Amino acid sequence: MRIVIVGGVAGGMSCAARARRLDESAEIIVLERGAHVSFANCGLPYYVGGEIAEEQSLLVQTPETLRAALALDVRTGHDVVAVDTTAKTLSVRTVDGDSDLSYDALVLSPGASALRPPLPGLDSPRVRTLRTVEDAIALRGAVLGGARRAVVLGAGFIGIEAAEALAGQGLDVSVVELAPHVLPPLETELASLVAQELGALGVDVRAGIGAASVEHGDDSDIVVLSDGSRIPADIVVLSVGVRPDTAPFEAAGIACERGAIIVDEHGRTSAESVWAAGDATVSVDAVTGSRRPVALAGPANRAGRLIADDILRPGAARALPQPVGTAIVRVGSLTAALTGANRSSLDTAGIAHRTLHLHPNQHAGYFPGAAQIHLIVQLRASDGLLLGAQAVGTEGVDKRIDVLATAIRAGMTVDDLIDLDLAYSPPYGQAKDPVNLAGMVGENVLTGALTLWYADELEEQQHRALILDVRTAAEYATGAIPGSLHIPHTELRERIDEVREAAEGRPVRVTCQSGVRSAIAHRVLTQAGFDSASLSGGMLTLRAWLGERQSEVLTAPAVLQHA
Repeated sequence: MRIVIVGGVAGGMSCAARARRLDESAEIIVLERGAHVSFANCGLPYYVGGEIAEEQSLLVQTPETLRAALALDVRTGHDVVAVDTTAKTLSVRTVDGDSDLSYDALVLSPGASALRPPLPGLDSPRVRTLRTVEDAIALRGAVLGGARRAVVLGAGFIGIEAAEALAGQGLDVSVVELAPHVLPPLETELASLVAQELGALGVDVRAGIGAASVEHGDDSDIVVLSDGSRIPADIVVLSVGVRPDTAPFEAAGIACERGAIIVDEHGRTSAESVWAAGDATVSVDAVTGSRRPVALAGPANRAGRLIADDILRPGAARALPQPVGTAIVRVGSLTAALTGANRSSLDTAGIAHRTLHLHPNQHAGYFPGAAQIHLIVQLRASDGLLLGAQAVGTEGVDKRIDVLATAIRAGMTVDDLIDLDLAYSPPYGQAKDPVNLAGMVGENVLTGALTLWYADELEEQQHRALILDVRTAAEYATGAIPGSLHIPHTELRERIDEVREAAEGRPVRVTCQSGVRSAIAHRVLTQAGFDSASLSGGMLTLRAWLGERQSEVLTAPAVLQHA
């Protein structure tokens, strides 16, 4: 059997390696357009920033090592320009000319190419993407060559990693993002924490605005934004998204959806004996059911392996899992990570949900170095099924998101999290881990023991309800919701009549610093007959959601009520 694989790196090479382990007799040919068939594309920003010192460290495997270890015929510089699915042949272009190659099984793993929007001036030699080893080498060369100013267009994961790397090399860096905030998949209240950290790194963040053009100069360029502002740049990193690299395969009649190859549960395409994996394929979101490519290395690797199983063990191969989109990024001292659906995607899918905000410490508070994890969990309103989670913090974020990604894959409900038996020792966690705490809060919401209100309801609640702030006097003095009544939660029981008088029959909406004390106050108020709700995540979440507007919205009371 001749298995031909188009494209290496994650999906293609995983398929090739698995196919060899399953069948020593198969002829396995890998065709790669570029010069490198197996490289650490996720490591490219760290090479630009100098943390990965040697170019060779980016090369995971070479054609020679793959031939020696797995007897693979790897051909770099081979570009597949056409497919005849009836004759089962490929047209391949090299520097030596075109040739045809037949196959018994064909696996397409062409990946995706960087989007290049129709902006004047993007043909400047100072404009680079960050998708290949050559891209990283060119950017590293520009940095070492004396570049002092960089503009990153796009604040997704790669754009943020590039900005951090360039800032770490001492460049003046600006990040331009058309969406309202950096890392658009993150919830607003977490993205603002990332933006603050970028500012601490010296990165100038321009969110909610696009680039209009790039003006070429002799020694540097000018990036002109849609508001007319102009940013000088020695380097421009283009990172505004990717599109599936599928033109010859779509032209061959292989079914595609918005340019991405449609596959079934085993990676089979609409053409006989043709499979596809990776960034160029349509994935069905495990939570929302939405259809889109998922440009992540993990799902591509797993898909390639399972496709090899389907080719060589038909009928016995497991189906490709639907991705939940788990991803993580470092930004200075912070880590941001996510899995599953966010509020926007749940709203779009019409899935009724509840959102939990927590700010627990990553390990025992009495052990040195305790720091908060800012955690958001999404659950289905009807039954508490886990739908998504996001977190930002200095430590412990990866552990919690990985646990929650596993819980989502397992179809667990939020109250199942209470019973997870997670490793505990003071340097590593808490007896009630942040994941367990999320389960407890979620169960309280589902059973009605806790009613939540949210930061985006602030203006509405100010008009219809009494805002009760149960923080300490010192906390209240740092900034409060205008018109709020201040009673520390330890005094609430004795002063409940003051609340009744101030509310005048209105609902009471409680807040504290993180949501813990306001939940206690909520139980007191509810059992005293009040229509009460606790602000999800407290003032920490409210401040993060307000971002730069918090100084305009919150006030520092001149005279504390009952201080």
